[in-house]
Amino acid sequence: MFSDELIMTARLLLADAEERRLRITTAESCTGGLVAALLTEIPGSSSVYERGFVTYSNRAKQEMLGVPGDLIADCGAVSEPVARAMAEGALREAHAHISVAITGVAGPGGGTPMKPVGLVHLAAARENRALVHVACRYGDIGRSGIRLAAVETALGLIRQMIG
Repeated sequence: MFSDELIMTARLLLADAEERRLRITTAESCTGGLVAALLTEIPGSSSVYERGFVTYSNRAKQEMLGVPGDLIADCGAVSEPVARAMAEGALREAHAHISVAITGVAGPGGGTPMKPVGLVHLAAARENRALVHVACRYGDIGRSGIRLAAVETALGLIRQMIG
């Protein structure tokens, strides 16, 4: 399902987190749980991976992660503020040390001039550290391509939070 390179990256990331006794949680929208699937592909990941939230709908973002409905209404689900709120909510709800959140437009439809297909907002949080956000414009590289690119970016953010 995942490339050997992604699996090796995940394996190393989990080993580093385990060495530092850090627990990881994920909050995913457009990736639909792919980061969680990748991390749990690694035997022994349960010592590091706490849980994942697949919050595909706006309602799920609100109910599971505590993202304010007004924030979604004002900024849109695909936005920096919502990605940040998702990361903060996942960290709080999972009682983990590190969270990563992903929300974007994977296509093929749903894009607008302001939020085109391929726009993905990611945020990572760690207790007692500044939250990190990145907006990626992968372009219209296909639904699977966008989702896998977001998974790779998410791993990089988790790595940044571990370090």
